[in-house]
Amino acid sequence: MSSLFAFPGQGAQKPGMLHRLPQEPEVIDCLEQASEVLGHNVLDLDSEDALASTRAVQLCLLIAGVAAARLLMRGGQAPDYVAGLSIGAYAAAVAAGALDYRDAVRLVELRGELMQNAYPQGFGMTAILGLDLTSVERLLGEVHDKSVHLANINADNQIVIAGADDAMAAVAARAKALGASCARRLAVSVPSHSALLDAPAARLAEAFSRVELRAPRIRYLSSTTARPIAVPERLRDDLAFNMCRVVDWHGTLRTAYERGVRLHIELPPGSVLTGLARRVFEQGTLIAFDGARLDTLIALLRQEADRVE
Repeated sequence: MSSLFAFPGQGAQKPGMLHRLPQEPEVIDCLEQASEVLGHNVLDLDSEDALASTRAVQLCLLIAGVAAARLLMRGGQAPDYVAGLSIGAYAAAVAAGALDYRDAVRLVELRGELMQNAYPQGFGMTAILGLDLTSVERLLGEVHDKSVHLANINADNQIVIAGADDAMAAVAARAKALGASCARRLAVSVPSHSALLDAPAARLAEAFSRVELRAPRIRYLSSTTARPIAVPERLRDDLAFNMCRVVDWHGTLRTAYERGVRLHIELPPGSVLTGLARRVFEQGTLIAFDGARLDTLIALLRQEADRVE
């Protein structure tokens, strides 16, 4: 039996998400370190107005994920695997010991700014529920519009597209006519995980070339390839370019389950990933940090480790 820390991506953010973290030394230290790197108090980033910025959203998700992971691991217990959806991959890499937290803060700040500046308005992401991947890919082909692309495979019947608002609306209308139960615009203001972000990703890769990465101490699952990555250079590529590559979260969860993961802990904020995991995990324990007791989560980690031993 194994355990997994799952870190959410953009769209999971909530106003006050940093303020609601437990006031424990590990959390305070993460907040202070990030504030020092950025030159301002990061607690100013999680207001409703501030979260209109892609930069603020991505920084909040990184900080919350790393702080919660460190809190869970402070007693020496660690998960067997980590994985992050989109920006969540950065928190996963930090938790795995592959990327320095301060470097992650700098890189995520740049990542958010590059994405935001590339598409300041008129673009985003839309989730299509009730259709399979083949059906959505067929719709994208029928639209013949290079401003909308496949972005995320979140579940066997939950596919996300990214692109220009009007192009996404056209695909959404066709999807509903085909039988989709829902086509919902997400709280994401950039066309993540599409070729539209190739240029910003290349610029982020330049910044990554100046940062040291180490082999993960905890097994890191890539959410784009749905496979483990153990080599620093491959991890560098995975992180730098994940903004312009399709996310296969469904495949990532299947890989985790097939490798024996039976404890899935979703790091803050929210519980969306926990719901997606229920479609894959036929057995096991699925729980979100938000709303759970800290001692319960630590006990579950310890219990899973004891089973392995």
